[in-house]
Amino acid sequence: MPPVRRLACALLLGLSALGWSATGGYSRVGMTLAGSICVDAATGDVLSQDRPDGLGHPASVTKLMTLLLVLEDVQAGKTTLSHRVTVTKAAAGIGGSQVWLAAGESFPISELLYALMLQSANDAAVALAVDRAETVPAFVARMNRRAAELGMARTRFVTPNGLTTGVGPHDTTTARDLAKLCVEVCKRPEALRFTSTQQHNFARFLKPVAMVNHNHLLPTFPGCDGLKTGWTVAGKASMATTATDGPRRVIAVVLGCDSPQGAKAAQRLRDQLAGELMKDGLGKLASKELAKSKLAKPVPVAVATQKMAAAMKPEPGFWDWLGDLFSF
Repeated sequence: MPPVRRLACALLLGLSALGWSATGGYSRVGMTLAGSICVDAATGDVLSQDRPDGLGHPASVTKLMTLLLVLEDVQAGKTTLSHRVTVTKAAAGIGGSQVWLAAGESFPISELLYALMLQSANDAAVALAVDRAETVPAFVARMNRRAAELGMARTRFVTPNGLTTGVGPHDTTTARDLAKLCVEVCKRPEALRFTSTQQHNFARFLKPVAMVNHNHLLPTFPGCDGLKTGWTVAGKASMATTATDGPRRVIAVVLGCDSPQGAKAAQRLRDQLAGELMKDGLGKLASKELAKSKLAKPVPVAVATQKMAAAMKPEPGFWDWLGDLFSF
């Protein structure tokens, strides 16, 4: 074998050992998953599923409930997107992914929502929670009440951001429950404004933070405009995402994806699975619409008129025979 070919083979074997496949993605050998689902965003109807009721930890996907509650307060007139939130010590010291808020600073709710969705900022989540309910426990209680109203029967939130460590307690949910939350979020165009933004500068005076959305499907999957990714040691890699194709919209949820190749591999596999679910779901919706259109296809007017005339024409009977008999 020529030296160049031997080198290429050795390289491929090395990449394979590290978890890469020959097609350019991470290997799914040994991958585990808490559950997944794809639904029609308009109706909530299930298009595909794999253990959708398996329990897992949503990590930062939890922030979608925080987003929903804040936007519902805006809709109800209890606050505005321009209302300035003052950062507390509890928010400033939360840790994890953040925009490095300082106690005493204040920011419009809209800026904190951008930080929540793009940067997955845990400090922004706590700042919003305290502003909307005075304390984090009170806001978490609101989260759980809203989850119950949405039929998220197997969900229990313990944080406004999904940041948990060690033995927990951890936020717990299922792919099916998260899909119900996402259906509600997708009813609000203002929510998709935040989840679809790929880059945004967090408006801090003299120290802006350049934020890039963690959702890698936004620039790569046609029609994708949300929603949220998440990863923690306890929760592994999770994702709730959505995409449109014409009038059709689907929501895909991948919960608790893990890989023996590590966190990065798990996150990339999560993205691939979510993309496949959305592509399959959009295809199924298109096929359903095509089947309905064929069933509802109208009969041409000329054909319908001929059929009606034929149906109304009386069958030859005695009186017809008698009339023919005396006709000259």
